[in-house]
Amino acid sequence: MDPEVVEIARAETERGDVVLRRRSSAAGADVLELRVNGVFVMDTLETTSEIELAAQALELVDEPRSVVIGGLGLGFTLQRVLADPRVERAVVVEIEEPLVQWMREGTVPHGPAILADQRVSIVNADIAMAVAEARSTYDLVLLDVDNGPGYLVHEANEAVYEVQFLRRCRELLSPGGVLVVWSGNPAPDLLDAMREVFGSAEEQRHDVLLQDRPEGYYLYLARAT
Repeated sequence: MDPEVVEIARAETERGDVVLRRRSSAAGADVLELRVNGVFVMDTLETTSEIELAAQALELVDEPRSVVIGGLGLGFTLQRVLADPRVERAVVVEIEEPLVQWMREGTVPHGPAILADQRVSIVNADIAMAVAEARSTYDLVLLDVDNGPGYLVHEANEAVYEVQFLRRCRELLSPGGVLVVWSGNPAPDLLDAMREVFGSAEEQRHDVLLQDRPEGYYLYLARAT
């Protein structure tokens, strides 16, 4: 391992290993990095698209009182949701309990303050199961559960990007509610599936700098009309 990279937490789950590492940025600042089964998921340096996942949806809905987020990550999507005073309830579905613990106990330093917000509830479950069993409706459904359909960390997540699951997401949305799905790569099949379910959908590219490399991350948006 690079001597400038330090592993600070590791957990073995039935899906594999979840690892939190600390490295130094080019400017010398500490950066936390989340990896699952050896695959880079996200870090605390480039969080633009995770924040925009929430910001774009919040902009489209007049009264986003209730929000469900698929995937806790390092908490930046949730943090942006909670920054909006219109939000009254934020449900986060996260399958990896160790990640929730690291956020709660401060292994991720900004985690305790985010999860202490009284509007937040955490559901430790697979997103497909949680959505299938949900009985509430939501104004926003925000999904960031993998690296996108073209670069899956867990093969089981393929269903999250398919018509049947997207239809269930639409059923959960209140009238005028918005679904946004994050992807690390262009996902034309996902865009087609969302258009089939919602009638129309939009692809947004967000330029990011990932470990000093210019990259593009993608958001896919659709509204329940």
